Amino acid sequence: MGQQQLQQLSQELQEIEEQIEGLQANVEALRQEQTEVDEAIEAIETLETGSTVQMPLGGGAYLRTTIENIDEVIVDLGADYAAEFEEDDAVDALENKKDHLDDQIDELNEEITELETESDELEQQAQQLQQQAMQQQMQGMGQGQPDE
Repeated sequence: MGQQQLQQLSQELQEIEEQIEGLQANVEALRQEQTEVDEAIEAIETLETGSTVQMPLGGGAYLRTTIENIDEVIVDLGADYAAEFEEDDAVDALENKKDHLDDQIDELNEEITELETESDELEQQAQQLQQQAMQQQMQGMGQGQPDE
């Protein structure tokens, strides 16, 4: 019975570890997105009309292009929607996007903390089961030997 419980606890711990790794990957992806938002904000604030930039075409290909009007910035709103903003409003929209990403990261970190707590509790249970099994083994060995 104890061995079965240990195997079950081990499986639960493995599943929790996989969940934690998945959540950590999501956090990393959100942080990468935040970095990209920061870079976009910096570009909007530093570029000027008439600046030459490299526009990605996809597949690692770029095209040099000249900014016609920096005051008109198109920002991805999500869900396949985008909107045109004036420069300051575009920065505000991107800052709001960053705040939303911060909230998502906080939620994921809370989930990670909860899972780590659950994992710690399961590890303690596993250690207790192992100690009980060892004690039972030792008692069994002691009973099988003749008294001297």
